[in-house]
Amino acid sequence: MAYFRKSLYPVMNFPAEMKHFKNINGEDLPFLADFVASGNWGWGGYLDKRENMYVAPHFHSLRKIHVGMDIWAPVGEPVFAPLPGVVSYTANHNRNGDYGATVVIKHISSNDDLFVLYAHLSKKSLQMSKPGKKVESGDLIGWIGNDKENGNWPPHLHLQISTQDPGSADMPGVVSEKELNKALKQFPDPRILLEKFLGK
Repeated sequence: MAYFRKSLYPVMNFPAEMKHFKNINGEDLPFLADFVASGNWGWGGYLDKRENMYVAPHFHSLRKIHVGMDIWAPVGEPVFAPLPGVVSYTANHNRNGDYGATVVIKHISSNDDLFVLYAHLSKKSLQMSKPGKKVESGDLIGWIGNDKENGNWPPHLHLQISTQDPGSADMPGVVSEKELNKALKQFPDPRILLEKFLGK
């Protein structure tokens, strides 16, 4: 996947300083909401174990290992395509605790094709990125949504990579211990798209 590492455009306009959050839990959500509302940015999430955070019924209480990357950022911050590709799927997952407005782009190279999910966007992002639309590196995909349109979460981007076509604008953002080995093969670390900007 070296192609992806050397030719990336930043997914967001990252500030000079960002706080690295690890193993956040349900009790941290009010703090994160205030943190972002004050204009701060944070990141973290891949393979973190998050207790008491995914309590909506569709998580079935066993899924707590996060297989995406979260970038906590203020509402309205733009999100960009890091690589060329084609918008494969969009959806508005408007249940409490779900993804809200979601875009999946198939990013294409001669060696590796990756399906990348961008979730917790604003609803107007779905007008910007429609299925079949071609995108170039640096093209605007959408904007960070507020809690009323992003599944009732503190504002952030959930970024997740799949090596397989998910078939819809959805991927399991958290998995159970039993599902983890399979998930590791399908959902590689999103830092292959971010480490150039965030560090390892």
